[in-house]
Amino acid sequence: MKPPKPASALASPDLQTAKPAKPKTARKPVARRPRLTPVEKARIAEIFRRFEAAEPDPKGELHWLNPYTFLVAVALSAQATDKGVNKATQPLFAIADTPQKMLELCEAGLMDAIKTIGLYRTKAKNVIALSAILVERYGGEVPLEREALQSLPGVGRKTASVVLNELRIEPAVAVDTHVFRVSHRLKLSAAPTPDGVERDLLAKIPGEYLTRAHHWLILHGRYTCIARKPRCEACLIADLCPSRVLFVGV
Repeated sequence: MKPPKPASALASPDLQTAKPAKPKTARKPVARRPRLTPVEKARIAEIFRRFEAAEPDPKGELHWLNPYTFLVAVALSAQATDKGVNKATQPLFAIADTPQKMLELCEAGLMDAIKTIGLYRTKAKNVIALSAILVERYGGEVPLEREALQSLPGVGRKTASVVLNELRIEPAVAVDTHVFRVSHRLKLSAAPTPDGVERDLLAKIPGEYLTRAHHWLILHGRYTCIARKPRCEACLIADLCPSRVLFVGV
């Protein structure tokens, strides 16, 4: 008989996220250009033309000082609000704005600093672990390649996409609950998963808008196309939205 596996080998992967992971090949959703009708192609282009006209240079709402603090802020924002993250990171980044300083703060100190954020214990372990890797492998700098980013503890595809897109390294559309909802309502995608929605958006959004599309969609979903009672009367693209009839009847 083979000896039983140690308990650590049977632990859930979610409980081991703080351990350095071996680099994996990141699978990017393939953006195959669909065959859009001229009318649909024009509708989609007009949606993003109006977004651009209203806000040419949209910004995310997380506060950060450099690529490292941005990576940390995005990692902390999982299942948390940007407002809540900003409240915790403002004093945190004043004393720990580099991987080296974060390691000096130590896990206990970091947990105390972010205890108002959901899942703060796991997030603190991941931030300390990724900070150690950045110091040991990358000279304290954040690697700006997807594969390297996604090998860091607590950094998945969505977090990597937000970082790479915000820093203008790679056009990416990170799909959170807001982007997912807006994409479905606008009929930009009918995919049942975030990865599927991302594939559709990368394929359908005109290239000149890709680096800004994430911000436009998330802010639109956060403040206008909200979950329960979308503010169609204040929507700048209401006449281009196939779902408008569901909420206003016209």
